[in-house]
Amino acid sequence: MTKFKTALSVSAIAVGLATGAMAEDVIAPGSDGFTKYGEVEGWTVYVDIERKSCLIENVDAAANVVQMGLTADHSVGYLGVFSKNEAGVRKGQKEEVIISIDGNVYSSKATGMKGNITKGYSGGYILANNPAFISDLAKKYTMTVFPETEAAFVVDLTGTYKAMEMGRKCNAEQM
Repeated sequence: MTKFKTALSVSAIAVGLATGAMAEDVIAPGSDGFTKYGEVEGWTVYVDIERKSCLIENVDAAANVVQMGLTADHSVGYLGVFSKNEAGVRKGQKEEVIISIDGNVYSSKATGMKGNITKGYSGGYILANNPAFISDLAKKYTMTVFPETEAAFVVDLTGTYKAMEMGRKCNAEQM
């Protein structure tokens, strides 16, 4: 698997995914909670009241959660994937990931989170400011994630375009 990922890394298009050493609280929710903003194509848009920002969320049939939103300072987007399955993720742990979105390949560092998103869930997030990556999230249908230490997994991106549009509208209304 390491050789495969190394080959993917070498052939990956210019990523520009934000991978700076940012604190985990860049995406941790505010303490005032969330309100539901709306739903579109299987995605729910929430307002983080304290942060005055919005996130989009999809929960699949296996109760896996995908979230996308903005960091606390609204400067960079994030993509998080969380599961009830124990994946050996440690809070704050960083690892390389390769992401293929319908064949377009990106690399980044994922930061582990456990217990501070929703009780019983763990997973990780990446930070992203690459317009091509963000466009692929919106317009493509399948994202395959190749973590450094765990098995690859697939995320269905159906409905992300309209959900991201609603999320942008929601964010504009919070400012």
